[in-house]
Amino acid sequence: MTISDRVRVKNISVLSDRRYRLDEVEFDYRRGNGEWQTQKREVFDRGHAATLLPYNLANRTVVLARQFRLPPYLAGHDDLMIEAAAGMLDDETPEKRIRAEAEEEIGYRLHDVRKVFEAFMSPGSVTEKIHFFVAEYDAAMRIGDGGGLAEEGEDIEVLELPIEQALVMISDGRIVDAKTIMLLQYAALNIFK
Repeated sequence: MTISDRVRVKNISVLSDRRYRLDEVEFDYRRGNGEWQTQKREVFDRGHAATLLPYNLANRTVVLARQFRLPPYLAGHDDLMIEAAAGMLDDETPEKRIRAEAEEEIGYRLHDVRKVFEAFMSPGSVTEKIHFFVAEYDAAMRIGDGGGLAEEGEDIEVLELPIEQALVMISDGRIVDAKTIMLLQYAALNIFK
């Protein structure tokens, strides 16, 4: 299916082009009733990303990261974020990028990473598509402490949690990151059955 016959981009104005790009896009959209409507939207283009949930089926555990995130803090979240390891693709394949992020952020060199789905996280304003992966891990795959890259401002604490505890942390509000919630729910439905 294509909707290209329903969209006519009229103008793109760059509002910011620093590390990422913010555009104002004026376009015509043909509504379901056939009428054309002119709209304007701000669109944030930060590239695409990958995220990963390592799991240990025998021990019923998962590995997550805890770190400071400025945007949630500014939005009133007065705690560190608990998240699945993730990173921007930076012109790399999703699988190669997520393997590198796993080593940098959580200290694991994983063997078999498996893509389970991809999703747009905020399609009303952000172009970013996230590639979601899972991978089984064991203690022998631990090659370092993780913690991220200090030169990128990362200060990551690695958490190994029972899957049941991680799921409770969604319910009680300690885990509020969408990509992490999606991966934990995927694991509960498809891995830790």
